[in-house]
Amino acid sequence: MKYDKSTVEMVTRLVMDNLEAIMSQETNTPKDKVPVGISARHVHLERQHLDILFGKDYRLTFLKPLSQPGQFAAEETIEIIGPKGILPSVRILGPERKQTQVEVAMTDARKLGIKPPVRTSGELSGTPGITLRGPKGEITILEGVIIADRHIHMTPDDARRYNVKDGQKVKVLTEGEKGGIMHNVTIRVSEKYALDCHIDTDDANAFLISQGQIVTIISE
Repeated sequence: MKYDKSTVEMVTRLVMDNLEAIMSQETNTPKDKVPVGISARHVHLERQHLDILFGKDYRLTFLKPLSQPGQFAAEETIEIIGPKGILPSVRILGPERKQTQVEVAMTDARKLGIKPPVRTSGELSGTPGITLRGPKGEITILEGVIIADRHIHMTPDDARRYNVKDGQKVKVLTEGEKGGIMHNVTIRVSEKYALDCHIDTDDANAFLISQGQIVTIISE
């Protein structure tokens, strides 16, 4: 039996639609939808600085897990001291890092009196320094303060399903009373990641987004 081209295209489209629906059901997340994780100001510490702030060989105390596998919020907090102000009780996140990194929102940066750039985590060259104070000591880092870029963690399977790639910039649509579109959201792909869209508290407040809210990916 022969089929014309339009019939073949229609059947192919139906099959693809069914496959996409099945994939969405298997992941428990509708296609192009992502849950939001709101990141408040926090610090990642390297071993040397943890020793100075809390004492030699000090180990962080687990408080609760974070959305990304192996990451956790610690019970410990420190002070961040800038030229114009202080942020008290800033949470430390574990595990330890190779280089100390301080992540703040623009509102925090203005209070501290510094001008950190928007950067991807780990890209610290040329960023401003800051003073950190713990119960056992104080350290001034020469660089390491950033405003984290908006980003979406996902696995390679997620990336194929969403038709995006690592490092790609996308837009994110949020619904609600102050809904809108966030631009310049970076896709980060790794087998170690769990699906989550990370924004800071300034973005969350601007769009009235709550923790766990679902947003939609829109390709640039």
